[in-house]
Parts: sequence; C-alpha cells; structure tokens
Amino acid sequence: MNASPPTHGSTINAVVERHMREGNRPNRLLREKSPYLLQHAFNPVDWFPWGEEAFEKARREDKPIFLSVGYSTCYWCHVMEREIFENEKIAARMNELLVNIKVDREERPDVDHVYMMALQAMTGGGGWPMSVFMTPDRKPFFAATYLPPVAVRGRASFPDILERIEEVWKNERHVILEGSEKVYHVLAQAGTSTRESVEAGEEALHRAYHALQDKFDDVHGGFGSAPKFPRPVALNFLFRYFSRTGVASAREMALTTLQKMAEGGMYDQLGGGFHRYSTDERWHVPHFEKMLYDQAQLAISYLEAYQVTHDPSYKRVAEEILEYVTRDLTHPDGGFFSAEDAESLRSLQSTEKAEGAFYVWTRQEIRSILNADEAAAFECRFGIKEEGNVDIDPRQEFTGQNILTAARSVLQVAESIQKTEDDVQHLLERSRQKLFAQRLARPRPLLDDKVLLSWNGLMISAFARAYQVLGKPEYAASARTAAQFVMRELLSNEDGRVLRRYRDGEAKIEAQLSDYSFLVQGLLDLYEASFDIQWLQRAQELTDR
Repeated sequence: MNASPPTHGSTINAVVERHMREGNRPNRLLREKSPYLLQHAFNPVDWFPWGEEAFEKARREDKPIFLSVGYSTCYWCHVMEREIFENEKIAARMNELLVNIKVDREERPDVDHVYMMALQAMTGGGGWPMSVFMTPDRKPFFAATYLPPVAVRGRASFPDILERIEEVWKNERHVILEGSEKVYHVLAQAGTSTRESVEAGEEALHRAYHALQDKFDDVHGGFGSAPKFPRPVALNFLFRYFSRTGVASAREMALTTLQKMAEGGMYDQLGGGFHRYSTDERWHVPHFEKMLYDQAQLAISYLEAYQVTHDPSYKRVAEEILEYVTRDLTHPDGGFFSAEDAESLRSLQSTEKAEGAFYVWTRQEIRSILNADEAAAFECRFGIKEEGNVDIDPRQEFTGQNILTAARSVLQVAESIQKTEDDVQHLLERSRQKLFAQRLARPRPLLDDKVLLSWNGLMISAFARAYQVLGKPEYAASARTAAQFVMRELLSNEDGRVLRRYRDGEAKIEAQLSDYSFLVQGLLDLYEASFDIQWLQRAQELTDR
C-alpha cells in the first residue's frame, strides 16, 4: 500500500464514554488504565485489580479468590465476558461467593507466569482467558481456561463449578487446602531446575536444528500441525545455522515458512501486518488480532530473508509490516501501541461483533467496488468464491465470506485472464487501493493503546534494522522518536525507576527483565544504525542497572 494517513481504531476511552452516557454503573476497574481491565469496568461483577485490597477482603470475609487473567485482544476472553461476566445472575453469585480479581497479562506477566504454571500443572495445557480459583493466601486449587455458561460436551459450566466450590469450601475445606498445598509445592519446585546443564556449543546448535527439522511441514511451511504460530526466533536461528554450517535445508525451511505465511490469510493482504496465528495448517484462517511484538519480530525475519536471497518479495512484506505499524500502531508522540482486536462490529448499523469482520469480504462486495477487469484479476489472485473460501469453519463465523489469501501467482493470473503480468500488477494494485479505502469505512477493531517498554524495544530494533538494510531515513526516524518517547515517559521519573507501561498520561508497573533486555537490544540496534553515542551509553546504563 502507498503511505496513507493514520487509521487508528477506536480506543477503550470511547467505549467507557459510551457506557457513561448510557448511565451504566461502573465497578472499581474504572480507576485503572489497562484497556483490558477497562473493558470489564461495567460488568456487574465486583472486580478488583490485583492488589492487597482484594487479598485483605478475602481474608476478612473468609472467601476464595477467583482470578481471571487475559488481555484486551483475546477473542475467547471477549466470549467469556459476554457469556459469564455480563450475566447478572452469574455475576451476583460470583459477588456472593468469591473475591473476584482481573489481571491484564500484558501488564503483569509475572502474575500470569505463576498461575499459568499452576494451570499447566493441573490440566496439562494453558491459554487465555485463564480462570483460577485460589485460597485467600493466593494458593490455587482449581484452574481452567474458558468456562461456558452451560455444560457442553462433558465440560462443566461456570455456574456448576461455582456451586461445587461453595459446597466444598463450606463442608470439606480440608480437600481444597490439601490440594492447594500440593499445587504450591509443585510451583515451588518448578523454580528449581533439576535438569543437568549442557554446555553451549556445536552439539546444542545441531540438536536445535534437528528438533526443528523433525517438526517441519514441508508442504505448508511452519512447524507442527494446526494451530500454527509464527516462530520468528526459530526462523532467525535457521538463517544463522545455515550461515554457520552451510546446511541448505536450514535456509529453505525458513524461506518456505516465510513465503507460505505471507501468501496466507494470516497476512493482511490489503493493509500489511500479521495476525496472531493460524487455526489451520495452511495459514489460511487466522485469529485476527494483530500484536505489536509479532510485527517487530517478523519484520526482522523478512528483512533477513531479503538479505539472504535479495528476493524483493521478502522486502515488500517487511516494508508493508512497517507501514502498518507506522500507520496504525504509532503513538502521536512516537511510541508504539500494543495491539488491535480480532473482532469488530459487523457493520456501522450493527450492534453485534464478529471476529474478522473488518478483514473478510463477500464476492458481491468486491464486485460492487472494482470494475470488471480489476475484479477478474483480484478474484483469481486471492481465491475469491461466491460461497466463500473458508473450507473449515466449525462456528460458521465466515459462511459466505472470503479471507484474502494469495491463491495464485501473478503469472497464473495473467494466463487465466489473458493479460500481461505488468497489466495484472497494475490491476491488482488499483484493486488493493480501492478495497483498502473501502475497508476504512468499516467499524474498526478496538485499539489497545497502551505502550509497553519491552514490545517497544522490539519495534525499535525492527525499524533500526530496516534502516540498516534498506536505507530509508524514515525508518531511522521512527526508531529514534520511539526511543526518545520511552526514555521520556518510562525512564525519566523522579525516583529513577524503570517502568513497564505507559497509557493515557500514566506510567506505572515496575519493569521486568524482558523490558530491560528488549530495550537494550533496541538501543544497540539504534546505535548501530545511527552511531549516535547516546544510545550506546543508555544501553550500558540499563544493562548495569
């Protein structure tokens, strides 16, 4: 896409203002800044943020704690909110029986990490929303992910679980306390490694390569089966392994994966940027949220693929990722926002939200916007069908809809519609511009407009590296202004603390190791791009700290 003005989605502040105009009653989460917590500020649940106020209430009233952990762009978090936390009857029982705590995992990865270990220990799996029941001293005794409002396919309902917990808490509390102690000891032991350390060296590199090779999908790229997540760290490792050893298959695994991902529906073919992950093995049907950290790491992967091959298709994807971040995820003062949601209103007239509504198309819509030649080229290129091109859709979310995926090459399109490749390229570019402009008129997904230090460090690296590889001065400027923003807002407070999150004028939450390490890497990359000594000095100061 050509450069275009900012198209930021609506923010949580607009949602809060609408609730206030409608006279809806808030809970105490209204005092928070996290978009995820504010999404729940008008639930009938008596939510607390994580903190001593909630723990003291649980001890004083002798109640179990219900801990709900998620993030603002989590699709199943939205589903559970609609089905459980907005249900007046269920909320009343929660308020009667429990002390209820909401945590944004992106603000508090430390809290999320501890209870995710508990969930995995209890169930063998993990994910969000994370639902944990625990004693007043914060020891978990039951954990799950999404819980439905009614029992389904052998899965207990949230109300059923509430009633069972009430019964056991009153009459068989020793069962809960014994169980929570066992989980506590498992978590305590998890902090102490029992594995023998292995010296870092050639053998470790070869084992890592063979582990990836064993899981590689040589048809669709990626590793393992569905769902498939982008794994930029693995791809970057494979490029370095190839450089070190000359094993060509390492290079080809990375390139095949990057090519297939960019051709699939997981990539936004109109606006650039990657969705979170693919629900199928072909990268066709994604969960549609877009996360800043994915854009940062994948931009670097595509830049490295371009460096390795000089293939302009990898350069194009990297540039489109960076254009998307510049256009849609950049704070007016230079930092980077966190994410865009997976779901949005179906139309300007609708009150119903649907996942992917902003991104999918019917053939009728496309033909109403494009002329005949454009539509013929576009439909052939992106696999558009009258009945929709989503073959596997268990929720019927995308019935009749098309997820844009590069189904045919430009050469194949040219042969199919009997035009030259140059003509097809011009038709496709005009079509993309028209459809992108039309898409801007749709209701946008919610923008998570908090600025996280660690993710900004990753994005600073991406822009700095892009300047080094492609030489465009605007990339160096983006890296520099973002670094200045986080230095000013998150590192320049009166008591000298380094803080993790900035939003709506407030900086808060002590920085963690990932914040330091990713920011230091970003500053080193910015120094190498600019040779401005201040960035090297700040990187050293943060490392010493």
